[in-house]
Amino acid sequence: MLNKTLVQNPLESEGIYIIREVAAQFNNPVLLFSGGKDSITLVHLARKAFAPGRIPFPLLHIDTGHNFKETITFRDALVEKYNLELIVRHVQDNIDRGDVIEEKGKYASRNGLQTQTLLDAIEEFKFDACIGGARRDEEKARAKERIFSVRDDFGQWNEKKQRPELFDLLNGRIHLGENVRVFPISNWTELDVWNYIEQENIELPSLYFAHWRDTFERDGLIWTADDSIVYRETDETITKRHVRFRTIGDMSCTAAVESSASNIQEVIQEIAESGISERGARIDDKRSEAAMELRKQQGYF
Repeated sequence: MLNKTLVQNPLESEGIYIIREVAAQFNNPVLLFSGGKDSITLVHLARKAFAPGRIPFPLLHIDTGHNFKETITFRDALVEKYNLELIVRHVQDNIDRGDVIEEKGKYASRNGLQTQTLLDAIEEFKFDACIGGARRDEEKARAKERIFSVRDDFGQWNEKKQRPELFDLLNGRIHLGENVRVFPISNWTELDVWNYIEQENIELPSLYFAHWRDTFERDGLIWTADDSIVYRETDETITKRHVRFRTIGDMSCTAAVESSASNIQEVIQEIAESGISERGARIDDKRSEAAMELRKQQGYF
């Protein structure tokens, strides 16, 4: 059930406006869905934007094969509940074809390999606009993004060629072969998202709330102990901890935080008091000073 509040959240109004602009200006948009709180919020905004009708574009999930099982279970339930169209493309297929080479060793991750799978899906379906849940407060490279962020015909991003967005005017004109990444919640913060989730009573995967999990510690971070996916050395011992996840990404690069926050109110309080950024537990962002920006330039979400 959609919340029909009389006083609309200005961030919600902006997000709905942007999503409707995508539907009006582009021929073949798609919503990039990871199963995380930001993309779930986008689905909720899209449902509001087109209610009582159905969301008029599909969801696209780039599946690394290293997702938390809770994420996939939630994704499938959400799609069924709201009669959504879901397209899934698998990083494993690119590995099997030899398009990308899987990393090995202690810090191996498939997160960066998603780029090729995403670009292949955009080309396969000829998507001209990809709606994503990136926010400017997440990481410094994100702060350079426009709401309509143009990618060239190779899927690459050039921050020097982005357009001004004066007075909330969004220019969706692109050349043949180009596409636009669209960020309706670009101006939201992590706390804005959580407050909106509370306001709208939006369901989330259980990973976001404190639970007991087999884990091990490496480099001061807490990792889930799933030896089939996450590399663990023999001296890295498994300990059961009460943890939750602030982001839900590739299991091999997304660490947990110790927590007792078992509901939305407690999560909001915990985030407000935290001195660690949301992506502080994402090891893929720490590979270099410009790790995120380099991935974006190559076509990453």
